[in-house]
Amino acid sequence: MMQHQLSIEARFRPEILERILRVVRHRGFQICAMNMASGTNADNINIEMTIASPRSVDLLSTQLSKLMDVAYVQIQQQTTQQIRA
Repeated sequence: MMQHQLSIEARFRPEILERILRVVRHRGFQICAMNMASGTNADNINIEMTIASPRSVDLLSTQLSKLMDVAYVQIQQQTTQQIRA
């Protein structure tokens, strides 16, 4: 399985994290690690996420970018790792 690291900046809304997680799940990706912190101003949040899937990460990145309060999605790194279920 391929493992990818995403960096997401979004406007802080109570429901934004739930929306992001729903898109990740619906697109068939597994979350391996996640970190969320407030951005430079109180209106934004930064989310660092490590995900795994045999699917292309570009599919997920495109769908996350379409969410209303997401400012940008950046693919940080890609690594191949054997992940056991």
